[in-house]
Amino acid sequence: MNPLLRAGHRLVEAWRGASPAPDCPRCEPLRRENEALRQEMERLRQENQAQKEENARLRESVEQAQRAGKRQAAPFSKGPPKASPKKNGRKPGEHYGVKAQRPVPDHVDESYEAQIGPGCPHCGSDDLEETGVVDQYEEDIPPVQPRVRRFGVHVGRCRRCGRRVQGRHPLQTSDALGAARVHLGPRAKALAADLTKGIGTSFGKVRTIFRTTFALSITRGGLSQALDRVATSLAPTYQALVDQVQRAPVVAADETGWKVGGRLQWLWVFVTPTVTVYRIMDGRGYEEACAVLGADFDGTLLRDGWAPYRRFKLATHQTCIGGHLIRRCKETIETAQRGTARLPHAVLRIFQRALHLRDHWAAHPPTLRGRATHVGIIVAAMDRVLAWKPTAHENRKLVKHLRNERDALFTFLRDPSVPASNWWGEQAIRPLVVTRKIWGGNRTALGAITQQNIGTFFRTCHQQGADPCALIEELLRSPVARLASLPSLIAGP
Repeated sequence: MNPLLRAGHRLVEAWRGASPAPDCPRCEPLRRENEALRQEMERLRQENQAQKEENARLRESVEQAQRAGKRQAAPFSKGPPKASPKKNGRKPGEHYGVKAQRPVPDHVDESYEAQIGPGCPHCGSDDLEETGVVDQYEEDIPPVQPRVRRFGVHVGRCRRCGRRVQGRHPLQTSDALGAARVHLGPRAKALAADLTKGIGTSFGKVRTIFRTTFALSITRGGLSQALDRVATSLAPTYQALVDQVQRAPVVAADETGWKVGGRLQWLWVFVTPTVTVYRIMDGRGYEEACAVLGADFDGTLLRDGWAPYRRFKLATHQTCIGGHLIRRCKETIETAQRGTARLPHAVLRIFQRALHLRDHWAAHPPTLRGRATHVGIIVAAMDRVLAWKPTAHENRKLVKHLRNERDALFTFLRDPSVPASNWWGEQAIRPLVVTRKIWGGNRTALGAITQQNIGTFFRTCHQQGADPCALIEELLRSPVARLASLPSLIAGP
């Protein structure tokens, strides 16, 4: 056969995948190329199969999340029942739980005797012998009747200027003498404020409670006007609490969505150990945060990773470790594939080590040098992880976020008075999140101001152990605007 024809035949066989003759040096590159293409095809096939499995898993996760999102109420189960559930009721032995009972009352208003007899309830015999007397107590709510006060308001006129004057009793809360001369008293208004803005009860239900429990009749409009009056009396106190937040050494901040008139706005919360301030504003940016904190805030700011908080250049920052970054690492690990979990695992170990060190130092305070040395070791470990260049999308996002937050990661180790998360803000914002589920927000801007003033006052009273109803009663009876007698305001800065 012609040598050229023989070489052409071998070339065709190589392209078809047949093994070329070993004595053809020009076919060897074709054979290697063919083998490389086969390996590439196998790799792409395996990658395609992995992508299909990942797609199916993500679809299932999305469906579970969607189903869970529609079953947030307590009666609905979020999963199958346990195969071997524990028996209902209290557990005997060490699993009984907290052993508690109501204490004996410190006073008795009524006393009765429960005699035995005349016969045995079991056999009917009348031969009964008394062996002792055991005390039993019952605490109940007495029937409530509204207390009605009549004020004989003396009206006169000044002979010099000719202007009208009228008297005011110290127990009065209003100077109205016309259509509004019959109104709710201060304690009723304070209770209505707590039920609506504190607990989140609707106006209709508050109206029912007042009618059935206290024999007081009031309309929804009357409740709204009463709450506006309470919020107006709390306005000076609200501003004073804002001033205290601005001067506080440590403040936790958080924000969430809030509707006003059906339009999206934002509910902000700023918390110290003794003061909580709510503010409903149009935006979620740096300017809104400055409206409460002030641009020159130089304390320690506990916050999540929201970028506008970083613009407070004079402040010391602590980003949320437990509630945000650790949870984010765990979620990334759950969805990681083929080695991409290495980076979130490394970050998670550093955070857990830092928290363990914080807990150890709470019982065994270190020296200043020891604290600085251990903090430096942890910061160096985090810097080595941040020097990685991951290829997975979630890991790249995590590293970028940690680099932006680097200086705010371990402030809680340097200063033991700083928490490792912004849980102050999370806990303070939770009651209004529940209220949002019931109310959906506020209808008007005035309603938003009422919401923030009353919510701020009741939450701060709870922190300081003060009676909000008694303080509101004092404010409503004052003829001039004044500050509430909160412990923090009395003590001063």
